[in-house]
Amino acid sequence: MNRIGRYPISRLTPFRIIVSYYLVTVMFAAGLLSLPFARQEGAEWSFMDAVFTAASAVSVTGLSTISIPDTFTSAGIFMLMFVLQIGGIGIMTISTFFWLILGKKIGLKQRQLIRTDQNQLNLAGLVELLKQILFLILLIQAIGAFVLGAYYLKYFPTWQEAFLQGLFASVSATTNAGFDITGQSLIPFAKDYFVQFVTMILIILGAIGFPVWIEVKKFILHKDEKRRFKFSLFTKITTSTYFLLLAFGAIIIFIFEYGRFSADKSWHESIFYALFQSTTMRSAGLLTLDINELSLPTILFMSALMFIGASPSSVGGGIRTTTFAVNILFLYHFAKGNTTIKIFRREIHHEDVLKSLVVLLLAVILWSSSVLILAITEDASLIAIIFEVSSAFGTCGASMGITPDLSMIGKSLLILLMFIGRIGILSFLLTLGTNEKAPDYHYPKERVIIG
Repeated sequence: MNRIGRYPISRLTPFRIIVSYYLVTVMFAAGLLSLPFARQEGAEWSFMDAVFTAASAVSVTGLSTISIPDTFTSAGIFMLMFVLQIGGIGIMTISTFFWLILGKKIGLKQRQLIRTDQNQLNLAGLVELLKQILFLILLIQAIGAFVLGAYYLKYFPTWQEAFLQGLFASVSATTNAGFDITGQSLIPFAKDYFVQFVTMILIILGAIGFPVWIEVKKFILHKDEKRRFKFSLFTKITTSTYFLLLAFGAIIIFIFEYGRFSADKSWHESIFYALFQSTTMRSAGLLTLDINELSLPTILFMSALMFIGASPSSVGGGIRTTTFAVNILFLYHFAKGNTTIKIFRREIHHEDVLKSLVVLLLAVILWSSSVLILAITEDASLIAIIFEVSSAFGTCGASMGITPDLSMIGKSLLILLMFIGRIGILSFLLTLGTNEKAPDYHYPKERVIIG
């Protein structure tokens, strides 16, 4: 009897358990946000609104079928921020924090789940990693909330409203959630470069990747070891790719909108519009303009940025920066006839190259299938569908305004995309695996014609 009772649990891989945890968290968040005192009297709220908002919050996306400031009370806004923290920091980080408070020992099973949730390669030092992640992200959010809250005193009538706006803006930006309680995203601050600069810093800190934080912290604090300290290949690739894409994105958006959206703007306004949109389109979704005012090439380019997304082990989604970088490097080296990929005096492991190809292939299939389905079921333009699908998959949250009007099928599909974007393509694929051992035999190999 015990053997039968334990059998289903033994079949669950860490990936399946993590996915189950996130599904339960979405249901919990939906129930939490549906509490009567969380919503304003008379606000429209359906079961689909609850599930969609919860999934968007847990996946830190920001797409919404309702107006956040018109739907939630102050209590509801604090609940939403709590859910954003769970989604942004990671459910295993939050769970581990409570386990440590209760004095429980973090065993091997829990460490395997932490490794899966944080997309790490080994079990060593995971608990200490989560402690540092939690401390750093809360510290950054606190500083951001104080700076923005104090600055917002010039915009809002009371200090309570100013600091509530500052706190929510800090949490939303750091977790790259894309939600706002202004009702207009950051459009009211389109000409306030200070607000935009602080928000961009918070977005970058959330999207650059937690392991990068830890390595930079070690480099700064351990002064005596700086000469011997070496940044990992992961940090070098993800950081260089992230900032190259950010700069490239700003340049392309500036060029595409020169003489169009930026025709009546000053040079510094045009630069900040381009720079902010390049930063936020990777994962955050906060906007200083109406997407519908931009040209078709810019919208398609922004969709590509959202598809790439943020860095691994961060708050963002998409295929991730390292996947994009490794695929580009693979194409370059393959064209040169090389069988290995060398960069920064290191050679990328063959298994990681294979993973990056799998992630890209599955992501393209998932993205194109979703666009096709929505093109059939929804009464919307193709460009709006492409943008919305890219936003959901990249957990960005930027929208052309069609989300509230989608059918039940359309909303359900976006929920699935947001969920997959949060847990990651690879984790989603590996949930289909089992604990069975790989076969210890091989068949004779034979070549096939490719291309």
